[in-house]
Amino acid sequence: MRTTLDIKEAVLEDVVKLTGQKNKSKAVEQALEEYVRHMLREELISLLGTMQLEPDWRKLRSGEMGEGR
Repeated sequence: MRTTLDIKEAVLEDVVKLTGQKNKSKAVEQALEEYVRHMLREELISLLGTMQLEPDWRKLRSGEMGEGR
C-alpha cells in the first residue's frame, strides 16, 4: 500500500541505520512493527496483577469439564 508521509530526514536516516535495512520503506515498516509489539507488550505489563488465575491447573481443568456435564 502506498502512503505519502512527511518524515524528518534525520529521523528517517536514524530508522534506516538502527534497523539495518537498506530500503527506507522496509526500515519504516520494521520500525512500525516493532513499535506495535512494544505497545502491546506494555499493555500486557500494565495488566500484571489485575487478574486472578487458578494456580492449580487440575482444579481449573476439572471445573471446565464439570460444567458441561
